[in-house]
Amino acid sequence: MTRVAAIQMEAKVADLNFNIDQASRLIDEAGSKGAEIIALPEFFTTRIVYDERLFECSLPPENPALDMLKAKAAKYGAMIGGSYLEMRDGDVYNTYTLVEPDGTVHRHDKDRPTMVENAFYTGGSDDGYFETSLGPVGTAVCWELIRTATVRRLAGKVGLMMTGSHWWSAPGWNFWKSFERRFHKANGKAMEITPPRFAALVGAPLLHAGHTGMLEGGFLVLPGTRISVPTRTQLMGETQIIDGEGAVVARRHYTEGAGIVGGEIELGATSPKKAPPDRFWIPNLEGFPKALWLHQNPAGASVYRWAKRTGRLKTYDFSRNARP
Repeated sequence: MTRVAAIQMEAKVADLNFNIDQASRLIDEAGSKGAEIIALPEFFTTRIVYDERLFECSLPPENPALDMLKAKAAKYGAMIGGSYLEMRDGDVYNTYTLVEPDGTVHRHDKDRPTMVENAFYTGGSDDGYFETSLGPVGTAVCWELIRTATVRRLAGKVGLMMTGSHWWSAPGWNFWKSFERRFHKANGKAMEITPPRFAALVGAPLLHAGHTGMLEGGFLVLPGTRISVPTRTQLMGETQIIDGEGAVVARRHYTEGAGIVGGEIELGATSPKKAPPDRFWIPNLEGFPKALWLHQNPAGASVYRWAKRTGRLKTYDFSRNARP
């Protein structure tokens, strides 16, 4: 049995110094309790919403966030992973970076940006499979956990899944509060069941790290423009540890705030409990979430093209918001 931990963060938009410090403190908490594998959320260096400061929040391949992960991995003899925006050759990717105790670094670029994320990065093409000192490990980020393509490239091949999300809820518009309450409840249930369902489909234990707290910013309105309206949404947390049978070992709800969950799992591939459905999505994605997907993807993608064309995409200046 291996001692593991997953971290739930309450990060800030575009304040990488603050967020890396918070991640570092929570890794210390997990490492001091003996965790040998530690999962950070997707976008642990900054939350994502439509905020044009994020055009300047990517990191080069060698960067302070990665330096922190390497230092903590060496200190605790632990494997640590999480994702951040990384710029390479003029494009930005949502890169899940997995660091081993000896400093080995593995990278997986999320295959497709989700909704407004399209404004800030482009998709990757790798399979998310790594050969590590602990055996084969798979990585998947947020809505990769609800796509059948992810299951097909990893099922039965890995002995551990390292995952994280930045999963938000209803957009916070006062004119349809009754709908938002219903959507928030259904969305929370969908988030809760996603990690164990995905682990059972892949046939591997899984760590899932999430974000909590209220997220405020813009919501893109019209594809081809940068017009936005305000949004205020809840980040859904659901930081979980799942065993190889798909059972929840430990869980942290978004209402519990930032912190860690810990537990023990047995590494190793198991037989997937069932085959994925014969469609693009694992759940039957319909209604409001599908409408948002179909609308926000082109809205964000047109902004990314504009930002790249006009030279707005830049790496982060760490002298900004520097800690005393």
